[in-house]
Amino acid sequence: MKDGFVNSSETKIYYQERGKGDPLVLLMGFGADGNVWEKHVAEYEKHFRCIILDNRGVGKSEAPVGPYSTWMMASDTIAVMDDLEIDTARIAGISMGGAIAQELVLNFPKRIRSLALISTWPIFNNYAKTVYENLKKLRVTSQPEDFMELLQLWIFAPPHYELHLEELKEGQLEAKTNLNPQKKEGFDGQLDACINHNSVDRLHQITAPTLITIGMMDIFTPPAFSQILHEKIRNSELVEFPTGGHVHHWEDLDRFNHVTTEFLLNN
Repeated sequence: MKDGFVNSSETKIYYQERGKGDPLVLLMGFGADGNVWEKHVAEYEKHFRCIILDNRGVGKSEAPVGPYSTWMMASDTIAVMDDLEIDTARIAGISMGGAIAQELVLNFPKRIRSLALISTWPIFNNYAKTVYENLKKLRVTSQPEDFMELLQLWIFAPPHYELHLEELKEGQLEAKTNLNPQKKEGFDGQLDACINHNSVDRLHQITAPTLITIGMMDIFTPPAFSQILHEKIRNSELVEFPTGGHVHHWEDLDRFNHVTTEFLLNN
């Protein structure tokens, strides 16, 4: 594994590099660093040169005072690609990472070969905006383990709780004992990027092959958001995970890895 830092807009962005082949850039959602891709990179690195970013505000990347924007984080991604001399790449983005991926392909279309948009959205309605603003407040007033339990309730679907309750409780304990939690500036800045992302009137401009995956039980970024992406991105492919939530990519790991790997190999 190779890793390093790249300067972008007076901010240092951390990346890891694994595998060989055509480049695949992996963009994670808010509050999570690049290591959260691990269960997918274990498959992807067999086929691709994986570039795994810590978005600004999380992990080993710096956390400047916000607000951030998805355009800003798309520019960070291009800075990493430029530093690594990557002209074009496949992009996979989960949640906020999918919003960043949209800004990438809309602003740098010649740099993006194909897209996998996972549990993401083109624009928030007022309900979703309120949810994310509420998370800012509750993170300050809650104990870390209680806030993790809340996030788990938002992102995992009910079927997962029937089989994995003890694992979820372990995640809450890890949050309680985490000595290096995400800084408030990074958390709030990333949520601002999510809340203010709006690509809906530009989606028709996307011509890169696009895969959209959705958990049909996702209450955090509901399937209706992905339906808008599918309707407005020409020739996009939509794959549903019937019992999956926001993190259907973990809940149905084997199928998700197969579906995304096949798409990326073919596009």
